[in-house]
Amino acid sequence: MKFPESWLREFCNPPLSTQELADLLTMAGLEVEELEAVAPPFSGVVVAQVLEVARHPNADRLNVCQVDAGTGQTLTIVCGAPNVRPGIKVPCALVGAALPPAEEGGEPFRIKLGKLRGVESQGMLCSARELKLSEDHGGLLILGDDAPVGANIREHLALDDMLFTLKLTPNLAHCLSVYGIAREVSALTGTPLKTPRFTPAAVKHDARLPVRIEASDLCGRFSGRIIRNVNTAVQTPAWMVERLERCGQRPVSPLVDISNYVMFELGRPSHIFDLDKIHGGLTVRWGRAGEKLKLLNGNTIELDDKVGVIVDDEAVESLAGIMGGDATAVSDATRNIYVEAAFWWPQAVAGRSRRFNFSTDAGHRFERGVDPSQTVEHIERITELVLAICGGEPGPMDDQQLVLPERAPVTLRVERAAKVIGMPLTQAQCAEVLRRLGLEFAEEPGRLTVTPPSWRFDLQIEEDLIEEVIRVLGYQTLPATPPLAPVQARVRPEARRSSHAVRHALAALDYQETINFSFVEAQWERDFAGNERPIALLNPIASPLSVMRSTLLGSLVNVLRFNLARKAGRVRVFEIGRVFRRDATVPDSDRSVAGIDQPLRVAGLAAGPLEALQWGKPERPVDFFDVKGDLESLLAPLKPRFAPAEHPAMHPGRCAQIELDGRVVGHVGELHPKWRQQYQLPQAPVVFELEADALLQRPVPVFQPISRQQAVTRDLAVVVNDAVTHEALMQAIAAADTGGLVRSANLFDIYKPKGAVADIAANERSVALRLELLDEEATLTDERTEAAVQAVLASLGQRLGARLRA
Repeated sequence: MKFPESWLREFCNPPLSTQELADLLTMAGLEVEELEAVAPPFSGVVVAQVLEVARHPNADRLNVCQVDAGTGQTLTIVCGAPNVRPGIKVPCALVGAALPPAEEGGEPFRIKLGKLRGVESQGMLCSARELKLSEDHGGLLILGDDAPVGANIREHLALDDMLFTLKLTPNLAHCLSVYGIAREVSALTGTPLKTPRFTPAAVKHDARLPVRIEASDLCGRFSGRIIRNVNTAVQTPAWMVERLERCGQRPVSPLVDISNYVMFELGRPSHIFDLDKIHGGLTVRWGRAGEKLKLLNGNTIELDDKVGVIVDDEAVESLAGIMGGDATAVSDATRNIYVEAAFWWPQAVAGRSRRFNFSTDAGHRFERGVDPSQTVEHIERITELVLAICGGEPGPMDDQQLVLPERAPVTLRVERAAKVIGMPLTQAQCAEVLRRLGLEFAEEPGRLTVTPPSWRFDLQIEEDLIEEVIRVLGYQTLPATPPLAPVQARVRPEARRSSHAVRHALAALDYQETINFSFVEAQWERDFAGNERPIALLNPIASPLSVMRSTLLGSLVNVLRFNLARKAGRVRVFEIGRVFRRDATVPDSDRSVAGIDQPLRVAGLAAGPLEALQWGKPERPVDFFDVKGDLESLLAPLKPRFAPAEHPAMHPGRCAQIELDGRVVGHVGELHPKWRQQYQLPQAPVVFELEADALLQRPVPVFQPISRQQAVTRDLAVVVNDAVTHEALMQAIAAADTGGLVRSANLFDIYKPKGAVADIAANERSVALRLELLDEEATLTDERTEAAVQAVLASLGQRLGARLRA
């Protein structure tokens, strides 16, 4: 909600400075999001009148003007504006004036005495854009004929007025107007409120437009009036244009401007029909499938029975409570009008604009609730302005009341209010707050029963009244009371670590954390998760971000593309976040939604060189085994198993699944070549994603005394088939019957001859293994050691067909 301070002070003018008023509103729950002056600082600009205009002798597009700026002498000013002419009054920057800089943060533009094409210019005639009043640069800013020559332009146009922009929560619908905010300021400060009076217009004819309301659950009250012989060729008054522009509303035409003005003034959206374009009468009903309507914004929409409409005898003419139709819009040819103001039920308007991908000020207000008791009075206000600006002959008021909201009484218990607020309260204090807010109430000892007024849709439960009490008393009156409840720290089991510890561990491995949206593009889900049916959002913040993610990889690839576009050659990023998957077995709980599984995942991506450029090591790209090593470090002291696997996002031959105790907890691998090409990546990054719970495990170390015996090592070279894996070798050694003497086994060399070798076939290779043997109780003898080695060789031969290399 944006409005000028001067308009607010016409209704309620408290003895507060602008900043004090802004602070008061913010502390009362009406957050002042922005506070700015109507125009930036400038000086030396006055109202001037153009006396004569002559063509510049040396330039076709310049004029030499004689100007009266109230200085006592006529000034000669060279001007190139196309709309300059004798008799107009315009802003004139005198010599020495300081105009706003062309760019924010720049130096002010100083006006100096100079020559343009040989003719001396003693100032500059200004456009609205040069004064930073608007972006209009089509010509000079022409002032009204009543502008006093020589007057300071800032004072004449009230350019020191401040613009307030409020960030209102949905429960503050009664503050979506200047008068509504003034009513709040009056309650907060005790300053008298100037209540507008609505004088009924003198009826000049008896014409009425037949209106039939078929849906009382759509419209609870409908008021209207015919006004004949209006003159739409007139200009909207400058004062109204000024206020609308300072509320962020672009002026359109006199009738539209009047309707918008009353909406900002009193919070009542209304609509003005061209009466001569209405066929027969009007009917208020729900839409029907197959009906279409061309709106004022030029869009043609298809309707159904969930949308309210106003129709005449031939077609749909308006989208109820949201926007009028193009067919009955007023224009310069309009002579007779029908003014409508209605009460549309909030639940009948809520969400309808979003279905058609647009929003309106009217829909924004009606879906939050607009006072149903003032439709007639507000039409009288519109009529007053129409007659004053466009003339016309008003007819009788037609007011149909069907079903109005019933406001159930709400009881405030003083004792409970004091307990919730956290400070002592008296019943007199609570009663005074309710009285200042204009709320009717009945008192009994310790209780006040409030009947919410017609403009307060938010007062429904006791907590709403408690909020009003402390809001008016002021949050600054709350005492600094420390909590009385005992604080007990949650001690995390030693066998688990926090997600912050995982973050620190990843950062220590040179990864940087990113935080991305939980909603992503549907294409990412198909590409990186193979998810053809992701969870769709009903109301996405942007059309591409339309589904909930079931993998973090799409977001990380997008981060990589963002960095590559900015010439970042080395990217190592990670994210810890939740993913969202359909799962009918998930119950409803505090942390989840029934049928939606929301596990925490950890994902990372590494692209570019393994290390930053340096002199000590040659540069090489990061590969699968580098990232595998990072994961082993993260999972230590657990012993993960990496097995070949497939994943929709990863290279089919360079992907592994990560297993812990036989359970798959994640995947690691190069990005699939198809996605590398589709997302235009210069090389395939290595990515990983695994369950956060796997990384949070931290087994407690078990003490083992240092052995008093000395270990014995033996190296073996065995020939195995090329298909034999490292894991198979280790399993065969572990299965050997050595009496528990083999403490560890390591593969430290692989030999694959280039040519033919007598003892190694073409499909074989030689692997070198180092065995460490130890008996905790006794010193190993050569006989026991040799027996254990032979047991290992026997196991390798039986399980893998391995043989000792000659």
